[in-house]
Amino acid sequence: MPSAQSGPSLQEKRLAAYLEGLAKAAGHADRHEPLKDYCKGLLLPGKRKSIEPMAARLHPDRVQAARQSLHHLVAKAPWDDEVVLAEMRRRLLSAMQQRGPIVAWIVDDTGIPKKGRHSVGVARQDCGQLGKQDNCQVAVSLSVATREASLPIAWRLYLPEEWARDGERRRRAGVPEEVGFQTKPEIALAMIRRAVEEDVSTGVVLADAAYGSDTKFRSGLAGLGLEFVVGVQSSLSLWRPGQQPLPPEPRKKTGRPPKLLRRSAEHKPDSARELALAAGQEVFRQVSWREGVQGRLRSRFLALRVRPAHRDYWLERPHPEHWLLVEWPRGAKEPTKYWLSNLPAETSLKKLVELAKHRWIVERDYLELKQELGLGHFEGRSWRGFHHHATLCIAAYGFLVAERSRFSPSARAGRLKISLPPPESYRPRGSRQDGSTETGAFDRQPAQTAG
Repeated sequence: MPSAQSGPSLQEKRLAAYLEGLAKAAGHADRHEPLKDYCKGLLLPGKRKSIEPMAARLHPDRVQAARQSLHHLVAKAPWDDEVVLAEMRRRLLSAMQQRGPIVAWIVDDTGIPKKGRHSVGVARQDCGQLGKQDNCQVAVSLSVATREASLPIAWRLYLPEEWARDGERRRRAGVPEEVGFQTKPEIALAMIRRAVEEDVSTGVVLADAAYGSDTKFRSGLAGLGLEFVVGVQSSLSLWRPGQQPLPPEPRKKTGRPPKLLRRSAEHKPDSARELALAAGQEVFRQVSWREGVQGRLRSRFLALRVRPAHRDYWLERPHPEHWLLVEWPRGAKEPTKYWLSNLPAETSLKKLVELAKHRWIVERDYLELKQELGLGHFEGRSWRGFHHHATLCIAAYGFLVAERSRFSPSARAGRLKISLPPPESYRPRGSRQDGSTETGAFDRQPAQTAG
């Protein structure tokens, strides 16, 4: 380990400059040092990344004052999460792209288990972390991804209908008046629109069937000029290759000319599953897409040019052609996964598969955000606190992603060299002039250098 006289390392200097930029994005000068402390607390070793344990590690000689300062920053201070995340993007995306360009925007959501009913957004709903329905908060995220790295750039809590219409619970949790009920695809599309408006480097939009099966979501992406490869349900209604709806009825002698497309008992769409089964296993081709823990990942796929058929009988022109990508693993009785894509007709099967399967990369982000940076450790109940804590977790994680992109693959939370304590002149909001101490509950743990 470098001696105290050796001065800050290059990594320490990069971290200091990065945190200074985030602190300025948060606005008022009173927030600058607490924000830097909070991010350092998330990056330091420690099993629990809630406010009090972090305060004990950062300032063991004045834990209570530090706790009050961190709590005010996260739960009460009115800084803008989107402005801080925009600053994170400005500083980190170029480093991320040193090994390759942005290839995808990935939409996903994650569940954070919670007990009780008072924490904002908590309801009995699907929780991926538990693999079942249970009490949890669910947040929607938008990530940018290169071939090797990904980073969340937007984050929003999903507010279930029971919360959206309960005025008393909203008031207690501080849910802003302008926030109403939105489906997860609606939340995701709003994030994507903002990213387009802010000229974030674009990629092919990837999402699972919870989003891709929503026709309005797909139409919204196409309306923004974005390409996508999104999961869909096997029941999705599609026209067979080379087919489309019947033209409007012939014009009659009187009345307005018919304009709407038609179907008939003999001419109607099929489900994605029916199309895949009709094609037969023999036309599926084996494709590999990346290295896994036990070797190269491979499966069998088929791609067909089809037209979506969703309510096209209310349209004057048929939906444009899309790719239907189907996976039928060897040994499975029938296909297991389906995707729809508006990529060009000349797109290869291998590229379709690589993009469809690239969504996996955000699982690594969620795992590290939860296990190493305490994404689910916030103990408050408010809308502001939930989003402020998540924003700082993502910002801290972003620094690690950028460090790995600078050929430091060992950069992990708890392994960075972080200078402690902060300057003696710093006094957190509410601190006593003589300092305050708290002992016994938490030990100060030394930061480690990246290997």
